[in-house]
Amino acid sequence: MSDTIIAISMIWMFVFVYSIAGSIDFGAGYWSMKYIKHKRSKATNIANRYLSPSWEITNVFIVMVVVGLFNFFPGATYTLGTVLLLPASLILLLITIRSAFLVFSHSAAKYKNTLIMVSGISGLLVPALLILVLPITHGNFIEIVDGVERLKFARLLVSWSAYAFIAFAVSSTLFLSSLLLADYSHVSGQPEAYKIYRRDAVIGGPLNLLFAFLLILAIYREAGWLYTNIIKNWGWLLLSVLFFLVGYSALFWKSANKDLSIDGRPRFAVIGIVIQYLFASAAYGKAHLPYIVYPFVTIESGFTHPDTFRALFWSYMVSFAVLVPGFVYFWRIFMKDTRYLKQMGGGD
Repeated sequence: MSDTIIAISMIWMFVFVYSIAGSIDFGAGYWSMKYIKHKRSKATNIANRYLSPSWEITNVFIVMVVVGLFNFFPGATYTLGTVLLLPASLILLLITIRSAFLVFSHSAAKYKNTLIMVSGISGLLVPALLILVLPITHGNFIEIVDGVERLKFARLLVSWSAYAFIAFAVSSTLFLSSLLLADYSHVSGQPEAYKIYRRDAVIGGPLNLLFAFLLILAIYREAGWLYTNIIKNWGWLLLSVLFFLVGYSALFWKSANKDLSIDGRPRFAVIGIVIQYLFASAAYGKAHLPYIVYPFVTIESGFTHPDTFRALFWSYMVSFAVLVPGFVYFWRIFMKDTRYLKQMGGGD
């Protein structure tokens, strides 16, 4: 495996982890806003308790994406930084506002509902803007003016593929977050909240699959080169669909928790759907190669010096050796610490 493939695989893994963690994080903000008046079900309480310790962890991965891209592919960073100046600025502004409101949500009880509203609205706007990076890299919305790449933002706003990607991002955000919150309600012994989030996941699954097919159709119409490559990786797509069926069906399996009055194995559903996204993202990523930004930047043309790559690679390995056990420990405490989970009995 070449240095460039190793480097782009690392970047893509950062993107994948952030897309899953970020979708759940942003979606939890939306569900917290939606169910703010459902005091009896404690659905907002569940969402807020997920957000409280997790959003800081999620932001670590977007930093890793940006830093990794800048270090490994400086040539691509220049092009992406130029064409993404406007959408990236909007994304950064929304993330900053959302983070600030989450920080002060615990110390400004008077404005709690306002803070939840900001978190909920930005929870849909941020993924909708973030995913626009993908159709932009397909090349149809970039022009060269005086030797500098420029984004055709007006053309992007009227593009079918842009809205297909946005619809998929929003549906994925709501589907993944409802699955995780259903699991969180399940292990916390909150049947009313579990019933609500399981219902949302049951509704969101088929809708998300529909938007995924519409997304492929949009790629077919506006990025033929990418569609051809995706079809060549049909095996990955087939595995993706199979794991979707397994994960989605787990919502209807007989529950192992006798304290809940409704069936479903949300933990298996979460695992199955995450694996589904992994295979789908692998198909998309392989189809996108060798281009980072079509047809301007490839993984070879944007790559850093080989000596620099090797030094950075081993520094990343050391960082992973330090961070991964911490993330695993955090997750075990977050999902299995009975003292923390019992706090769910409190009010919203």
